[in-house]
This record gives sequence, structure tokens and C-alpha cells, in this order.
Amino acid sequence: MSNNRITSLFDIQFPIIQAGMIWASGWKLASAVSNAGGLGIIGAGSMYPEILKEHIQKCKKATTKPFAVNVPMLYPEIDKLMGIIIQEKVNIVFTSAGNPKVWTKHLQDHGIKVVHVVSSVKFALKSQEAGVDAVVAEGFEAGGHNGRDETTTMALIPMVKEKIHIPLIAAGGIATGRGMFAVMALGADAVQVGSRFVATPEASSHDHFKQRIVDAKEGDTILTLKELAPVRLLKNKFYEDVQQLYTTNPSKTELIELLGRARAKKGMFEGDLEEGELEIGQISGLIHKIKPAAHIVQEMMEEFKAAQKEMSALYFE
Repeated sequence: MSNNRITSLFDIQFPIIQAGMIWASGWKLASAVSNAGGLGIIGAGSMYPEILKEHIQKCKKATTKPFAVNVPMLYPEIDKLMGIIIQEKVNIVFTSAGNPKVWTKHLQDHGIKVVHVVSSVKFALKSQEAGVDAVVAEGFEAGGHNGRDETTTMALIPMVKEKIHIPLIAAGGIATGRGMFAVMALGADAVQVGSRFVATPEASSHDHFKQRIVDAKEGDTILTLKELAPVRLLKNKFYEDVQQLYTTNPSKTELIELLGRARAKKGMFEGDLEEGELEIGQISGLIHKIKPAAHIVQEMMEEFKAAQKEMSALYFE
């Protein structure tokens, strides 16, 4: 795909990007995806600055291919994270959950390509104005923190494509080559895949969480806690506690108290399937097996090419 804007921008083989997910995307997963021809991403959202530095250094030893770091802009020590990224000469940064204007130029002045994650046309345009190199437009099917508008990927991608001229990466509900073909037909240059890469041996998430993803069926995830920051979760005891609290018309403070601290770590990293926050996308209903990251990349490309062939064979008068 040498004529693809994203493979050219990042100098990668395939337009498949692994999302920078908290408690899942460490150096092992990022290097495995990069070595397979995609773009691996280290998710800095759950890392202290020194831990991020360690992951970047280990990733450099594990791959000679490009990889990126994802930085949620709500992170309290963001200055330190960005300093480490620049010091370690990471070439690509994905920013999310904040104003892209704050860091884009500073990173680009150090030779770093910047991509911002958005959930609406409005924020895609703001990101383009801020000078980012590309945007990820993420539909509300996605796992984890999500847009408030509940725009699906199928609707969001063509609407963003209509308004921007920079490269566009589609995310949310994509786990197969056919899904990839569909969003690229709608105007995306590449895909960002999250949930499918959590169910891999290389993901740093707990094995109990990975198995729960494999066991998930359609309808097992829900978008909730919109008053705080909308998040898509697998239904479990914690989710039921949230629903129970909603029957009392709770204040924002009461929701924050129930959420508490380190709820996502408890669920996804420590494997507490009852009290933890289990962030995963709707597409988990289509994930039936834990597979190595390289196999997923290979299968997606094979399926993409098969879909391409099938579609080109269709002929209508």
C-alpha cells in the first residue's frame, strides 16, 4: 500500500494501528504489532514517567520499526511524559482527551508527527486547525473513554472525511479485515484497532480480563458514567452498582465516590472481574480467541484483500 497516506506518513507496511490502551498496551504489544508491519503504540495513560521511559527503551530493543506513544492530555504529569518522549526520540505521538493546540507545535518542532483522537467533526476540524499530521475519528462502539454524541463509526467517518483534508484513521468497532475494508471504503486512510489487540498474549492486561473479552457476546458492553467521562464497559457487579446508584438520581460527587481510585487498574490489570472497570468495545462480541498480535495483523490483511476482491467482482447494470 505504498500510495496510502498513513503508511507513507509513518513508514509502515500496513495501515493498521494498534490503539494505545491503558493497562494493555505496553512495549511487548507495541513491538509485536510494529514487527508485524502495523504501527504499535505504547499507552502512557496508565504509566508513571519512569515506567514510560522503561517501556520506550524496551520497545526500541524489541523492534527496529516505527512505534508511537499515546498520551491522554488529562494526565497530571504530562510535561514529564512529553519530556521523556522527546528525550527518547520517539517519532510519533497520539494525543487524546484534550486540546491538540497545547502540544502539537512543540512536538513537531522536535521532529515528531502528531495525531489527535476525536469523536466528532467539530474536534476533527479543531485538530486540523491545530496543525496535527492526522486524526483518529473514533465512533461510540469503541471501548474505554468515548464521545458524548454517540455517533457511530459508520456515520462519523464519512462526515469527518467530508470536512478535513489531512489523513484520517478510523477507530471504534473494527477488529477484522472486512471492518477495515468498510471504513476505508467510507474514506478512512487506515484503522486503529483496540479491543482485538487486548485479547493477545502480548497485551499486559490480566488473563482473566482477556478471557472475559473472548466470552463476551453482543450486548454485553454499555456506555455509562456520561456525567464524568463516558466510558464503555463490560457489564459486571461494578456496572450493576453504577446502575443501582442511577436509580437515586445521584450527584456527580456520588458517582465519583462510587468510581473511586484505580478502578480500571483493578479490573483490567489485576483481573478483578466483579469490582473492576472492564473497558472494551462492542466488537468484543466478535472476538472468540486469544491470538498473537502478528496473527491478527496477518489475518486482517488477508481478509481485507479477500473483501476487496469480492467487492470488485460485483457488477451492477
